Amino acid sequence: MAYLHRIINLTKNSFQIHQQIRKISSKIPDSKKHLVPSNGTYPKGFKATGTHCGIKKDGLKDLALIISEKPCTSSAVFTTNVFKAAPVLVSREILERQKGQNIYSLVINAGVANAVTGTKGLENAKKMSDTASKFNGVEESSLVMSTGVIGQHLPIEKVINGINQAYNLVKQQTSEELHEGWMKAAESIMTTDTFPKLRSKQFTLPSLGLKYNMAGTTKGAGMIHPNMATLLATVVTDVSISPKALNEALKYAVDRSFNSISIDNDMSTNDTFAVFANGAATPDGKVIIDDVNGKDFIQFRDDLTEFASDLAKLVVRDGEGATKFVTINVKGAKTYTDAKQIASTISTSSLVKTALYGQDANWGRILCAVGYSGVSSIIPNKVSVSFIPTDGTTPLRLLNLGEPENVDEKRASEILAMEDLEINVDLGIGNEEAKMWTCDYSHEYITINGHYRT
Repeated sequence: MAYLHRIINLTKNSFQIHQQIRKISSKIPDSKKHLVPSNGTYPKGFKATGTHCGIKKDGLKDLALIISEKPCTSSAVFTTNVFKAAPVLVSREILERQKGQNIYSLVINAGVANAVTGTKGLENAKKMSDTASKFNGVEESSLVMSTGVIGQHLPIEKVINGINQAYNLVKQQTSEELHEGWMKAAESIMTTDTFPKLRSKQFTLPSLGLKYNMAGTTKGAGMIHPNMATLLATVVTDVSISPKALNEALKYAVDRSFNSISIDNDMSTNDTFAVFANGAATPDGKVIIDDVNGKDFIQFRDDLTEFASDLAKLVVRDGEGATKFVTINVKGAKTYTDAKQIASTISTSSLVKTALYGQDANWGRILCAVGYSGVSSIIPNKVSVSFIPTDGTTPLRLLNLGEPENVDEKRASEILAMEDLEINVDLGIGNEEAKMWTCDYSHEYITINGHYRT
């Protein structure tokens, strides 16, 4: 009985700590502070900000606005959940009607997901878009996203007032305030996140040596699994690209980034990843990326994939209750699809994830997941499994060509005690490979999600 009371007290204490983190967004855990940038290089013609409109308690930011001075080519991928949230349906319809062009802005609210909210939910999502579009001077020129609790209606008047306030803030923003504005936007879309997720970077196209920029923000710490894989993500760029080319680049990038992460094998009703390109880096506004076989397109596609992967990894590093960042690398497969399927199966195995939390080198759970992945091309006596330490020291082989190794348990414990870990599975039958990024399951994950609405 005394043991049971200790467990209950630990759970209560853990929940109280988590609630304090959620109430004080500025209180970023020490272990996460290095993930938050202090400056950035942002695309020309874009501004962003965040504000408190009244959805969240205690004055925490809950509404973000990203706006472009020029019309954008835009593309997005959305959740495949049958219960698609109202903002997903509205944004998808706007993109279809505009044929991926003449999009100027994005407005996001946090705290209420506006999902499973019927006709009223659709009306509210449309009001959000219309309010932002009014400032652009172009009808249906703003996409919308929402995140938070499912099944609740938005306090739409508060949201509309928040959009008006955010627009006034962003129009007054100077170039010296760009990073602060983007950081406010990243903070405004947090729910159970413990730190704002923001990245920016400069790239170069090979044909003209043209330099262009990307900036992006994402949120998510739970309900993370393909397809899509995160709750919300946005990337903006000042490169000039056609709708066709942007669609192709996005499909390629998302499969290797946001569709390559998993925290808890739960997919949200609101998942959206949108990309906006305003062409401001090109002086004459000429479309310079159009040929999907050209070297400029391939470079942009790879740049977008790398950038989106960096954002996606931040989501995993903030996994609810997570103590480890784990890379699952499956190579030697006959096809990329096979490798991805096996990596996904390992990354979603509850037994694998709990063993990682307990620092238990129970590699049989990994092999078991490989075996039930549904990939028929696997040859058991060709498979090898290793732990790859992230400190550059010698990998620890667990299985070699279907034969178990005499595992050094002490060395295994040392590797599993590290925050970052790679599990390498070599099928030995081909040249294709795929990665997934995941985390462990801890007691804290149960605490967070058991009390999410309280």
